[in-house]
Amino acid sequence: MRHTARQITISTLWLFMLGVLFISCKDDEFAHNSLYTYQGLTPDESTTGLHLTFSDSGQLNFELITPRLNKYTGENNYMDCPEGITIISYDIFGNPESKLTADYAINAENGNRLEAQRNVVIVNLQKGDTITTEKIIWNKRFRQIYSDVPVRQIRADGSVYLGSGFDADEKFTKYTVRNPRGEIVADNL
Repeated sequence: MRHTARQITISTLWLFMLGVLFISCKDDEFAHNSLYTYQGLTPDESTTGLHLTFSDSGQLNFELITPRLNKYTGENNYMDCPEGITIISYDIFGNPESKLTADYAINAENGNRLEAQRNVVIVNLQKGDTITTEKIIWNKRFRQIYSDVPVRQIRADGSVYLGSGFDADEKFTKYTVRNPRGEIVADNL
């Protein structure tokens, strides 16, 4: 089976994140401290101030930045970023391509689906287009980002479109707003 460089990079990215989580340790003294509890749950592993860079053959592909990453084990194993997340993708020349920010993110243990919630903003840094919404799903298996909740698209020319969702490639270089309805900037009339 032949794998593309992008598939290898994404797999390496998630393996590295999991490796970082396994390196962190749990101290029972901290397990009962409310600082380490989120929504009534105490994570099995936690790390703070995480800034990861992912590259393939010396080429920068992604950066992941979060103030806190927690791992929970049990019936449903998952990781979350309760204090927000930033993911920056880079093109083949090392230039920033897109940036995703959200107030919360959760990733199932199987690693095929990342969900970002609350104040989600995705910016295509090369085109200047922005999508804002309250929830997106990154399906890593199919290498796509999508949303089924209302979105707002702001294009580089200032035009604004509202939609019922959107579909995009995982680097947000190609995307479509579902059921778009728009407003035109008055300066262009």
